Parts: sequence; structure tokens; C-alpha cells
Amino acid sequence: MKRLEQASLPSESPWKNTSYANLIRYEPSGTYFARVRVGGKLIRQSLKTKVLTVAKLKLADLEKKERGKMESSTRVTGGKATVADLVAEYRLALRRDPEIKPRTLTYREECIARILKSWPELPAMDVRKLTEKQCEEWAGRFKDTCKAASTFNNTTGTLRLILKIAVKNGARYTNPALGIGRKPVRPKQLTLPSQEQFYELLMEVRRVPFGPGLAAAELIEFLAYSGLRKGEAANVTWQDCDFERGQIVVRGDIEDGTKNGDVRRVPMIPDMRQLLTRLKAKGTTTQPTDLVMRVHECQGTITRACKEKNIPRFTHHDLRHLFATRCIESGVDIPTVSRWLGHKDGGALAMKTYAHLRDKHSVEMAKSVTFTLTS
Repeated sequence: MKRLEQASLPSESPWKNTSYANLIRYEPSGTYFARVRVGGKLIRQSLKTKVLTVAKLKLADLEKKERGKMESSTRVTGGKATVADLVAEYRLALRRDPEIKPRTLTYREECIARILKSWPELPAMDVRKLTEKQCEEWAGRFKDTCKAASTFNNTTGTLRLILKIAVKNGARYTNPALGIGRKPVRPKQLTLPSQEQFYELLMEVRRVPFGPGLAAAELIEFLAYSGLRKGEAANVTWQDCDFERGQIVVRGDIEDGTKNGDVRRVPMIPDMRQLLTRLKAKGTTTQPTDLVMRVHECQGTITRACKEKNIPRFTHHDLRHLFATRCIESGVDIPTVSRWLGHKDGGALAMKTYAHLRDKHSVEMAKSVTFTLTS
């Protein structure tokens, strides 16, 4: 088995060796670091402590973790891996991928947790002996307990990716999870408030003298008038609001950006311009780098107001659907709406989601269809 090797330091350096193997200290700050060589690769990692006794304990944990990674990788390559080894390799690959966003990483971990919880015997199984039948039987059991089709599909997809590592490294010839079918995803039935219900709800939110009150109403309007995702709206600053061009620049989260990674511009419709003008007139937070929205979520407020006014409950994301629906009903073509929403598929998703608009609009459109000859 390959060994962890202590790496040497140059004589003149702010880094100083200690009397303990693989433990060094950065003299300017006094912080301890681990410095080890694993399989020919040098690893230097802060232990985030200036206390020697704590540093020694953290170093031991780090060495154990790195040794486990190295050994599992060796077993996978040698064809003697358990599924637990593959999971460790998969997790390592995720963390090494610079394009994977934190939320995606978290979601994949959630998928792994679902796999291990629903199939507790799996980690100890020899990957060479895992059969298609066993994978399909697990999928059948999991399907009965997993109501959401997207959750089922993403979880089984994660299992396929984990077992793909065994094929890639020569531990087995085929992926036993490839035969697991997908659960059909049924389009969500949109239940959106009418124009009258939307303004009733806003009045109800503003009426209550406690809680987020006006700030929640502002967020509801902002989401409905822009089609932004909740996380995107939370990061819009006043310098992103271009009144001259009539556009809002959507940058998304500081670390992750938008969902597809692109910065986009959405139009400042008249209702949005009025909302922003009203907020600016208050003059409380209008510096260029100030956030436009004072609150970043208001689901409890929406739910309470819907119940009070007997309006079907909707979510923050439904306000995005409401924006798209209003645009299409107003005559904006679907590819344009799709670009405003930040889709990159030319309108395919928007066509599938919004092709069937509310009955009232469909009836109005039908009035323009005729086979009668006109003079």
C-alpha cells in the first residue's frame, strides 16, 4: 500500500517544521498547516488553529481521510471495490469539478443519502457482484416511497453515475443500473391568481400592520413584474436597474451566478418602473450597491393572505409563471418570453409549460377564429 510521506521545506521560508511529522506552522500568523504527500501529490491544507494540541488532532483526522481516499481509489482500479469505495470516488470527483455549483453539490449529496437510506446493504456490496436485477428491485421499492418523479429520476441517475466509475476504471464491464427506467414527469398544473385576485392579495398583505408588511408586498410585485427567481431577485442592486434603457440586469448569486451561469437583462415593464420609482422615492436604501429588495422571501405572508382572501395558494416560483403567462397573454411571443426568463432552449420549455393558458384567454382568442367569408 502506498504510504503518506512527509514533505520537506526549504530552509529559508515563513513555513517552519514542527517536531511532529506532516505538521508545519506559518510563522507570520502562527497557524498550523498539514503538509503531506499522498501518492506523489503534495497536499498543504490549513488546520485553522494556532493551538498545537488541536492541530495534532485535526492532522490525524486529515491523514485518515486522505489515506481512505487513496485506498478506495486503489481498490476501484484493482477491481476489488465495494460500492462505498465508488461513492467516495464520486464525492471526490464532484468536489474537484470547478463547474459544479454548491447547490448542485448539495443536491447530489441528498441523492446519495436517499440511495443509502433506501438500500442500506448497498455500501458493503462488491461492485463486481452487483446485478441488474438487484438494481431494478431497489428501484421498484424506492419508486413506491418516492412520490416526486423528478426526485426518483435524479436519485436513480446519481446511482448510475456512481456505478459508472466502476466501468470507467475497469472494475466491471457494464453498468447494472442502466436498465432502471425513468418515472414520467407530469407537467405541473398551474393554478395562478387572476388579475383581480393578485391585487386583492397585495391589498391584504399591505393591510396587516405586523410582520414584513410592505416589504413582502414589494417582493411579491417585484417577482411578478420581472419573472425572476427568488434567489435572483434577492441579489438585484440599484445599479442593476437601468432606467434609461428600461432594463434590469440579472446577475444572480455572488458565488453561483444565475441558474444557467449567464448574466441577462429583463425589460422593465411599466408596472415594474412604477414600483421601482415608488421605492426610490422613499430614499431609504438607494445607493448603487444597495439591494433593491428589503426581504428575500415571504411564503408565509403569501399563504396567510391567500387563505384570508380564499385564493388558491401559490409560491414564489408561481409568480415567475404568472409573469410569463401575463406576457404571453399580452401578445409577447414565447421565444422572447423564454429569453427574459433565462432559458437557453429557444423556447421549448416555455412552450411546454405555457402552451395551455387559462380558459378565459383561450376563449377570447377563439373569437378571432372564423371560416366565414368576409366582403
